Amino acid sequence: MADAESGVSLGHDIPATIGWSVAIGNSLPTVGTGDTVELWDSLAATAYRDVAAARVLEPHLDALGILEQAGTNLASGADPWNLSAIGVDEDSSWGVFAAEGPGLRVDAHQSASGWTLSGRKPWCSLAAHLSHALVTAFVGDQRRLFAVALDEPGVRPHDGPWVARGLADIVSAPVDFDSAPAVPVGEVGWYLSRPGFAWGAMSVAACWWGGALGVRDALLASASSERADQLAFVHFGRADAALWAARAALREAAQLVDTQAKVDSRLLAERVRAVTVGAATTTLAEADAALGPAQLATDLSYARRVADLHLYLRQHHGLRDAARLGRLAVESETSR
Repeated sequence: MADAESGVSLGHDIPATIGWSVAIGNSLPTVGTGDTVELWDSLAATAYRDVAAARVLEPHLDALGILEQAGTNLASGADPWNLSAIGVDEDSSWGVFAAEGPGLRVDAHQSASGWTLSGRKPWCSLAAHLSHALVTAFVGDQRRLFAVALDEPGVRPHDGPWVARGLADIVSAPVDFDSAPAVPVGEVGWYLSRPGFAWGAMSVAACWWGGALGVRDALLASASSERADQLAFVHFGRADAALWAARAALREAAQLVDTQAKVDSRLLAERVRAVTVGAATTTLAEADAALGPAQLATDLSYARRVADLHLYLRQHHGLRDAARLGRLAVESETSR
């Protein structure tokens, strides 16, 4: 990640971070194409430097991977869904807006002039800064993926509510679509049924892991000091073992993805995310116990990392995701 050492204030200057993400995104592999380890290492390296920067980079890379899985390759001119009609090119910056919320819905309508989207979509990160987004919308009672230019008059990003202390500059707020022109990407149901849906979830886990490494550094510094006692070694050892296991899980998963192994990609993703979120949570807890309040109160970079990582980890839904993992694991065992 040599580019991460450039003069760009990654994670602080959002337009610059988006521009950097576009530039590096054009040179990185996409998930499942043979170099997934390189991709996840790059995401982890970005999060190690700045968690917010990884939070910008990851969805952009996810969108590029989704487009490639749908047959689009802008560099070679492959554009089967006619994305050029909405101004998409290699300099486009991308978000993926696929969340749903109670009482909120985006519907897609087709007419002689093409497709349009109408409705409100929640949790649209950086919609006011990006050029394009992949957006899920309902066609009848099924969901389909669409590409949208975010500078259209029919696209209105909200600026809040967003009062988060972590990822404070990565505003994730609703977007209103009012007959916004859209281009379909994939057939009805394709977005959620493709193997790459689960692969992208593991890319997020790579970011969690990289972000937690920065917290591990603080534990290492404490355990390496002249004042270190046995408890300092305990706290560092617990975090080190947890992160080592998460790294092993990510490496094995990358190999399985790239070799197209016959595994349930959903189960694989849930396992990797559970191991990684557990490792990151353990690392944060050990740091709290070992370092006390001083580092959080006096070290701006460390305090920001901890706050950013805490919020990012909430993309894992705790016991609900654990229940999903258990169900998938039981189904895998009993279907043999």
